[in-house]
Amino acid sequence: MSKTKPSGLIHYEMLFIMPNKFTDDEAQKVFKKVGELITSLDGKITLENYWGKKKFAYPINHEYYGYYGLYEFDLERTLIAKINDTLRLDKEVVRFLIVKKDVKSEEQIKKDKKIKEKIDSKKTEELKEKEEAKKETKKVSKKKEDEKKIDLKTLDEKLDDVLNIDNLL
Repeated sequence: MSKTKPSGLIHYEMLFIMPNKFTDDEAQKVFKKVGELITSLDGKITLENYWGKKKFAYPINHEYYGYYGLYEFDLERTLIAKINDTLRLDKEVVRFLIVKKDVKSEEQIKKDKKIKEKIDSKKTEELKEKEEAKKETKKVSKKKEDEKKIDLKTLDEKLDDVLNIDNLL
């Protein structure tokens, strides 16, 4: 049994952040530069997405905003370390994360879609049931309020009975 990992193309996803010191045009140039790094190592880019300027969840190097970029690409397992080392030393990239991503087949995509549709239909059914339950509770509470209401005539009679002087002595 071999101790080395098999070589071959693996599908990766990389999200990276460029600092706020750049303008939008300069950040797009850095984004393209990272894409060129991938293609220079014989990587095949399958998706590139420039997100633009976004606010950070927490400050990074005393900055609150940065430019985000996303690449999905196919590359040999042995070459991913070169990208990792290059981006780690690059001052134009603040943070980056490269993860291995499974490529889904058409059948898997269809299955996922069916599962999502089932979940959505169950959620809508639950919402309808909750709305019906609220309507029923409103009807019941309205009936109770109507029962609690006493007409003015019966209230006057009860008040007269209470205030009757003969009963007090």
